[in-house]
Amino acid sequence: MLALAALPLAALAPAAAQNAGTQIGKESGLPMPRFLSLKADKVNVRAGPSKDHEVVWVFTRAGLPVEVTAEFENWRRIRDSEGAEGWVYHAMLSGRRTALVGSWLKKDGPVALYARRSADSEVKARLESGVLGNIKDCDGQWCRFFSDNFDGFIQQEKLWGVYPGEKAD
Repeated sequence: MLALAALPLAALAPAAAQNAGTQIGKESGLPMPRFLSLKADKVNVRAGPSKDHEVVWVFTRAGLPVEVTAEFENWRRIRDSEGAEGWVYHAMLSGRRTALVGSWLKKDGPVALYARRSADSEVKARLESGVLGNIKDCDGQWCRFFSDNFDGFIQQEKLWGVYPGEKAD
C-alpha cells in the first residue's frame, strides 16, 4: 500500500527536479526543495526530526502548501508561507499541489482570476491575499487555480506554492 501511495510523487520527480532545483532528497529520491501540502487538519511541527523533539507549533488546516527543504529518515523539514521552518513526519504531507495567493500582494488589493491564460480575458473573480486553492496545469506563467468557490487562471508569480517558471500537471 505504501508503494502505491508513493507512485504519484515519484511520477512528478523528473519535472519537479527540472523546475525546483538540482538536488535530490536522499530519503525520498525526490527533488529538493519541492512543494507539497498538509494532509491533515492537525499537523505537529517539531524542533527536530523525531518525536523526542518538542512541538513548536501546530498547523490546523489541511491543504496548506509547504516547501520541503530537507529530509532525515521519515521526517521532512518544511517552510511555510511566512518563512517559519520545522520538522514534520512525512505521512502528514500530501503530493496534492495547492497554493496561496501571495501575501506580498496584500497592499495591491484583490488579484484577478481569469477565464483563460490571458490578462485580456474575462475576470472570473478577484481573490484576496491568502486565499487557498488547488493547483493544476501550470505552464510556467499561468496556473489553473481552483476550489469549490472559484475556478480559473492566475499568473503564476502571484502564488505561493509553485516556483516561478515551474511547469506542473
